[in-house]
Amino acid sequence: MTPIKNQPVITSDGSSTFFSTRSKEHYHSTFGAIAESKHIFIEAGLKPFLGQPSISIFEVGFGTGLNALLTLQTAEEMLVSIQYSAIELYPISLEEAKTLNYPEMLKMEASLFLKMHTLPQMSKSISPMFYLDRQQISFETVNLNHNQFDVVYFDAFSPEVQPEMWTVTGFQKLFDALKPGGVLVTYSCKGTVKRALKSVGFQIEKLPGPLGKREILRAWKP
Repeated sequence: MTPIKNQPVITSDGSSTFFSTRSKEHYHSTFGAIAESKHIFIEAGLKPFLGQPSISIFEVGFGTGLNALLTLQTAEEMLVSIQYSAIELYPISLEEAKTLNYPEMLKMEASLFLKMHTLPQMSKSISPMFYLDRQQISFETVNLNHNQFDVVYFDAFSPEVQPEMWTVTGFQKLFDALKPGGVLVTYSCKGTVKRALKSVGFQIEKLPGPLGKREILRAWKP
C-alpha cells in the first residue's frame, strides 16, 4: 500500500503534526500536539493505572505514534511494564516519521520512535518496559479478546470525517475488550458519542480539555 502523503505543521507548543490529505484534518490539535496528547491520553487515561506493575493499552488510530511515544516515556520514568496494541489502516511512512520532532521535544532517543514505524505491521519490544503490537487493519475487522485491556486510547479522526469509527457496534467491541474498571479516553464530547458509549454500558464523565478544547471524555467499564 502506498504510504499516505501528509503535510507537516508546527503546532503552538512547538511540536509537529501532519495535516492529512486523505481525511482533511490535522492529526493533533494545532494548539499543541504534545500538550493535547499528554492531557487526554497520559493524564486522563494512563495515570490512573500507574500503581499496577503492568498495564495493557489498546489504541484506535496509531497515527504519528505520539501517544505511544509519550506512553513509552511514562513507562520508563515510572518503571511500569506496558503492553501496547494499536491499529492503523493508513500508517505514516518512515520518511514522514523522521520529520516529526517529538524525540527532540521530549528529550528521547529518536531511534526508539523510528523503531515504532519501521514496518507496516509489527510486534516487537521497543524497550525493556514497552512492547508494541501494531497492526495495519481496520477497526471494523480487528478481533479483540474480552477483558484484555486496562485502557483504550480512542484517537480516530473526528466523527464528521470517520463516522464508521464512532458507532455503537465499535464501542461495544471496546467495552467487551476492556477489563472491569478499565477506561476509554477520547477527545470528542459530541452528544452522539456520549449516547453511543452509554448505550453499551460505559459510565462517562466529562473532564476539562486541553488548550483550545473545552471538554474531553473519559468512559469507565463498571
